[in-house]
Amino acid sequence: MLYALIGEDAPGALETRLAVRPQHVARLEALRDDGRLLLAGPMPAIDSPDPGPAGFAGSLIVAEFDSLASAEAWLRDDPYVRQGVFVRTTVRPFRKTLP
Repeated sequence: MLYALIGEDAPGALETRLAVRPQHVARLEALRDDGRLLLAGPMPAIDSPDPGPAGFAGSLIVAEFDSLASAEAWLRDDPYVRQGVFVRTTVRPFRKTLP
């Protein structure tokens, strides 16, 4: 089943986010390579594709997992969670309608 994984950035987390991004992206690439990743990306803190020093409000990942528990476990082990980039996370079942 698909799940939406949402992480909300802690205030002032941009420097840490950038430092651990390679490890975070490697995990996303593994999901992609397994055919389980629908989409992933950051949410800019301002209305701009490149927010610069304003940074990001968080990230959204939609991917396939065996269960809600496995999606939650995957997110708990993400570098953005372990290094304190995300101050809050949410995992919800997701049903793709379009396209």
